[in-house]
Amino acid sequence: MKHARSIVYTSLRWLTLLGALTALSGHADEYADTNQLVRANKFTEALAKVDSYLASKPADPQMRFLKGVIQRNLGKPAEAINTFTLLTQDYPELPEPYNNLAVLYAGQGQYDKARVTLEMAIRTNPNYATAHENLGDVYVRLASQSYNRALLLDSGNTAIPPKLTLTLDVFKPKLAPKK
Repeated sequence: MKHARSIVYTSLRWLTLLGALTALSGHADEYADTNQLVRANKFTEALAKVDSYLASKPADPQMRFLKGVIQRNLGKPAEAINTFTLLTQDYPELPEPYNNLAVLYAGQGQYDKARVTLEMAIRTNPNYATAHENLGDVYVRLASQSYNRALLLDSGNTAIPPKLTLTLDVFKPKLAPKK
């Protein structure tokens, strides 16, 4: 009898595990399908898929993150900012929403807000290279603003123009060398 009970319990455990894996693969399919739509630049379809998914699982951080990315790609920065802001409030341990929020702020010229937000991303994950790179870019933009302001206040200061040129050169597209 113990053997029969053991087989039943083992079978139940396998069925439970199979059910869990099936559910996870269903989620994986939703993520994969949505990511495929995003890669194909079918943002409206992707957003509909995300909204449908979030109707039944509104707290899912990965799908909410995708929603923010899609909103950004649809040219809806205010909506994307709202999505990423809510994600940082609900999941403050995740650095990616902070990073994406900072990119949106920087795109609007709000470099101080971007800096603070990137510092939060780095606090949550000190090894997040993308956030460090983006923070460096924000610092260069802030430096450029400061040099411009200094030049307006003291146009005779000859030390400022070369510094300003350096900050502007950082973001100039580099031409590939001729072969």
